[in-house]
Amino acid sequence: MIKPVELFVGLRYLKAKRRTRFVSFITLISLLGVALGVAALIVILSVMNGFEGELRNRLLSMSSHGYVTGKQGVAENWRQVVAEVESLPGVAAAAPLVQMEGMIQSGGELRAVLVHGIVPEYESDLTGDLTTIVEGSFEALTPGSRGIVLGRLIALDLGVAIGDGVVLLIPRPAGDGTIQAALERFTLVGAFEAGLQDHDARLALVNAADAAGILRLGDKVTAIRFRADDVMQAPAIARALAAEREDLRSSDWTIENASYFRAIRLEKMMMSLILSLVIGVAAFNIVASLVMVVTDKTNDIAVLRTLGMSPDGIVRVFFVQGAMIGWAGVLIGVISGVLVAVNVPGIVPVLERIAGAQIMPGDVYYVSRIPSELDWIHVLVIGAAAFLLTSLATLYPARRAAHVDPAVALRYE
Repeated sequence: MIKPVELFVGLRYLKAKRRTRFVSFITLISLLGVALGVAALIVILSVMNGFEGELRNRLLSMSSHGYVTGKQGVAENWRQVVAEVESLPGVAAAAPLVQMEGMIQSGGELRAVLVHGIVPEYESDLTGDLTTIVEGSFEALTPGSRGIVLGRLIALDLGVAIGDGVVLLIPRPAGDGTIQAALERFTLVGAFEAGLQDHDARLALVNAADAAGILRLGDKVTAIRFRADDVMQAPAIARALAAEREDLRSSDWTIENASYFRAIRLEKMMMSLILSLVIGVAAFNIVASLVMVVTDKTNDIAVLRTLGMSPDGIVRVFFVQGAMIGWAGVLIGVISGVLVAVNVPGIVPVLERIAGAQIMPGDVYYVSRIPSELDWIHVLVIGAAAFLLTSLATLYPARRAAHVDPAVALRYE
């Protein structure tokens, strides 16, 4: 336990004398280094959390949080299954889906396409807020109308407008176990923009009845999609659905988009390691400054030992001095990092106006602002880790001070 006299002496040594101005300058640099490293780590992780949330929202804007399908890949009595899924706790909405992959052609242009057969009346609660209907509407996808809604980018690539015809080339299984090509003509009745390359440049929507007719499914669908009240609970809901009915299998957005989020986690880990080096360098500066203080205070240490202070007391004196430097840096870094992270969406436009340039132009990026999502768990972990690192940095100089021999130090005094 640190005694009042040890605390007093340790705090007293923080004040610089004229001959120790350089040591105090190193001390200030150490404090600012710790603060900068902690603040930068909090801000960077908050921004990356914001981009992760933005990516998650856009990935799910035209898809679902999870889906269930039959063991053979086709859900029978899908209206009953939809009702059962919607009745589960935590499920906001459910809808049928017929999914196909193929090619789409207009004039001389041919593009790969992922076709979703939907039932429009079920889609109102599943369509994300980020999805913008550029032209037309989902309601135009009536059974038998042969209408199609394309992503904005694929519509531009094909050079088609509302009312133009396109041809879908869809492979489907034949009765003898082989694959045959189905050519179906559709009319463009709408275009959407989800803000994600994979959707806007590849996804097409048709009525589920038209899609089932191409695949010869009759009144069947390939899957039942659902949206959860809390997106993070979707994996648990999917597992519960599979456990409740043995004839169903389930999946969720974390499985379908695992590569995206694995890449983001890797980037966050690497950024954390890189920025942690800033805190590490600041901790080494604390060690250097304390070693110089110990050298400068050798005679003072000898006097304290002569007056009866134990070696452990000397350790605590210099631990107090080093810990105050590190802890002050951590506290300043946490406060400034949290303030900047919370206000990033407002700070960035000001910097853009001052610099006269846009960091993320809207005509290049789908996200034209810098998102930020502060995670208090990250703040606590960063603060605790920096607190521990700076505390450990004081141990070597403090123990070195404790080994000063009073007789030798005072011999030539």
